[in-house]
Amino acid sequence: MLKGKKILIGVTSGIAIYKVLNLISSLRKKGAIVEVIMTEAATKFINPITFETMSNNKVYTDMWVHPDKVLHIDITNDVDLFLVAPATANTIAKVNAGIADNLLTTAILASKAPVAFAVSTNTNMLLNPITQRNIESLQELGYDFIDSNEGQLACNTVGKGRMAEPSEIEDYIEYKLTRKDLLGKKIIVASGPSVSKMDPVRYITNYSSGKTGYAIAKNARNRGAEVIYLTGKVKTPGLSMVKNIKFETNEDLKEAIGNHFESADSLIMAAAPVDYVFETTAKQKIKKSEDTVNYTLKKSEDIVGFFGNKKTNQKIIAFAAETQNLIENARKKLKSKHADIIVANDITQDGAGFDVDTNIVTIISEDNMIKLDKMAKNEVANKILDELVK
Repeated sequence: MLKGKKILIGVTSGIAIYKVLNLISSLRKKGAIVEVIMTEAATKFINPITFETMSNNKVYTDMWVHPDKVLHIDITNDVDLFLVAPATANTIAKVNAGIADNLLTTAILASKAPVAFAVSTNTNMLLNPITQRNIESLQELGYDFIDSNEGQLACNTVGKGRMAEPSEIEDYIEYKLTRKDLLGKKIIVASGPSVSKMDPVRYITNYSSGKTGYAIAKNARNRGAEVIYLTGKVKTPGLSMVKNIKFETNEDLKEAIGNHFESADSLIMAAAPVDYVFETTAKQKIKKSEDTVNYTLKKSEDIVGFFGNKKTNQKIIAFAAETQNLIENARKKLKSKHADIIVANDITQDGAGFDVDTNIVTIISEDNMIKLDKMAKNEVANKILDELVK
């Protein structure tokens, strides 16, 4: 998503400056081209050579070092995103007032690229009505703000004003720079395992990690869709700019899908509902008194099949995790569940299946089959979403 994208980062003198080094490293690993402008005060915190090393590009600190160039214009040419991080209250105030007294503020005023501020400031300064007015004024003009977090600040107080973490800023950048070919679409993405409870402290579940569902939800959001993100007991974090809904049991999952299905364009069922559930659930903890115990499990309802029978214009993408007869079993599920597409994978293959960051899948529809080589689940997610766009 970021390969070949040019990102210009303006670094000011906030204590969060050290986080920007990690951000630059991560962006470059994803193929982005990063250039850096530092204010004079920022150079008192970290030597520009450090940023040059991390970005693999020259760092600009003075608009007069290249007399043969109009630097504040040249440096903003062909930029896909101009990020100010950390963005202090002082720099925000200057930009709102139209003050161009250093290379950074001059470049911001000259830039035709989208500009975003990752706020980093003392809580009292942030909440000061003047700062709030400056932020609101710039937002009205089309500037973006990456909200700060609450936590321990450099002044030894606890409150709002901590710059967002590099992963959060990177998440925003990916969203901002991704093509919006799913704009206007509402997509339900269900992810992770459900559980069936034996008693208040025990349950059965499966090995689903939720990583594929997370990648699908994130990329669907980045591509402009309104995402309803349903998650079971997953290790993956929640997502910003989507509706996050938790589920535990199959009944929870079915209800959550049902609440949004009628208005949705697609259901992507990357969740793994348990196939068998306890016939009854004990209200109290079952004591460990017997050497052996017997419990009755019953086959659970086919949730995908239920909504497959209910669909009108919705597209349904189902998943088939198999250990044998992959294509044959997947085609049977495609038909029985009334799905439009099924994503099949053999979980016995190295680099495929649960709790790994890669997968090997075959995307099957009624009249087409696409076999993918082993790739990152993030790439798999986009291949699946490409099928929705067709």
